[in-house]
Amino acid sequence: MRILTFLHSFEPGGVERVALRLVRHWRQSGVEAPLFMGRSDGALRAELAQGLSYEGPPAPPFPIGWCETLWMIATLPAVIRRQRPDALFCAGNSYAVVAVAMKLLLGSRCPPVLMKISNDLERADMPWIARLFYRLWLLVQGRCIDRVVAMAPGLEREVARFVRPRPGTSAVIASPALSRDRVDRLHHVAACPAPGDGRRFVAVGRLARQKNLPLMLRAFALGARAGDSLLIVGDGPERGALQRLARRLRIADRVTFTGHVPDGGMLLRRRDTLLLTSRYEGVPGVVLEALAAGISVIATDCSAAMRPLLDHGRLGSIVAPGDLDALSQEIGRLRPCADRDAARARACRFTIEDAAPAYLKLFAEMTASSTAPVRAPFHTPSLPSHS
Repeated sequence: MRILTFLHSFEPGGVERVALRLVRHWRQSGVEAPLFMGRSDGALRAELAQGLSYEGPPAPPFPIGWCETLWMIATLPAVIRRQRPDALFCAGNSYAVVAVAMKLLLGSRCPPVLMKISNDLERADMPWIARLFYRLWLLVQGRCIDRVVAMAPGLEREVARFVRPRPGTSAVIASPALSRDRVDRLHHVAACPAPGDGRRFVAVGRLARQKNLPLMLRAFALGARAGDSLLIVGDGPERGALQRLARRLRIADRVTFTGHVPDGGMLLRRRDTLLLTSRYEGVPGVVLEALAAGISVIATDCSAAMRPLLDHGRLGSIVAPGDLDALSQEIGRLRPCADRDAARARACRFTIEDAAPAYLKLFAEMTASSTAPVRAPFHTPSLPSHS
């Protein structure tokens, strides 16, 4: 079986991290798992793609970051025709337009597509007119995509409501954001701070509109106690504006922006509470890492998975998205350390060791009735710039 995964680039993102780990795990299991990259730049190339061969189109004489989806749609069909994969893996919602385009451009020659739902489908953050068109787009995906995977139990109801896949074509596979080894390494967390010590808050993620970090800074300014600090790990287009906001709020001396940090999730071991203020998410990998590390979580109700993930408040605090007062009050509360054993048990449900073979089983079921394509022998490219 040959499974072709396509990604825009190695820019840091939860979808890309999970996809690269799955490709590596499938190859280690003996599965042909070619990888197509629209461009070869991004920090994840050094972090997660060492020794992981991939194929990409020749670099054009102009930047393609602004049109990466159109570039992928233009270049991927030739790779599919040449590689003749048994199936395509669409790693997340942001790649759905590429998957649908392949179905339309290639017709009957397009392999079946399995798509992982990586973000919230409700999208209450959108204006009503934008949400209307978004939901129509989800229905198009349900008509075109062969198999749809929800990333946590309970999310299949959201998939059924908004995507409406054909009967028998949806499944639930827990997000493979962790590995068993990573859970063990995260679990060796520093002890809770002594009474009177400042609390060490942390946020990890791309500094973009989706994460609503201005809300976090304002809530921290209102609710934090003397001696508390906030570490913001990650980079993105809003970094400059966030640093200016921290100065205006007079908390710049207590807020540290690290920029991108390789394997930034491991910094959770030295913090006390994770803050997540996103407008929308799927199954946030950083929340799973926080559970593995056994630290407290304060998160917005930005996903249908959040309440089950945090055991309906037992493993963390949940506030409405955009609610400044509720968030600042939660930041100001003194809370005990998380139930580390219960949190670790929850995190252990989301490992690649369990998810990777579950995906392979779905791919096998999806392709079982199709005739195996005639194709050239598979080899992973070994160009110097692609390994």
